[in-house]
Amino acid sequence: MSTTTKKELIDRIAATTKTRRAVVKPVIQMFLDEMVRELANGHRLEFRDFGVFETKRRAARRAQNPKTLEPVEVSARRVVKFKMGRLVKQKLNGRRP
Repeated sequence: MSTTTKKELIDRIAATTKTRRAVVKPVIQMFLDEMVRELANGHRLEFRDFGVFETKRRAARRAQNPKTLEPVEVSARRVVKFKMGRLVKQKLNGRRP
C-alpha cells in the first residue's frame, strides 16, 4: 500500500483541470480547514455517495503499556469516525458504480 500526499493530490487536480497549482492549493487547503472547523464544532459532514464524517466521544479507560505492562489511564477524547458511502464501497469492492 502506498501513501498519497496532499501535494500529489494538488498536482493531479491541477493537471486534470489544467489549472495552475497556485490556484488549486489554496482551495484544497481551505476545504480541509473548513472540514476541521466543522468537526471541531461538533457538526457532521455528509458527502452524498462518498461518506459521512462525524465525531464520537470515547470514554476514559484504563489501558496497558505493551512494553512495561504497567496500567495507564487514557483520558476521554473525541475521535473522528468515517462511514463509507455507496460509491466508495462499490469502488473498494471492485464493482463499477
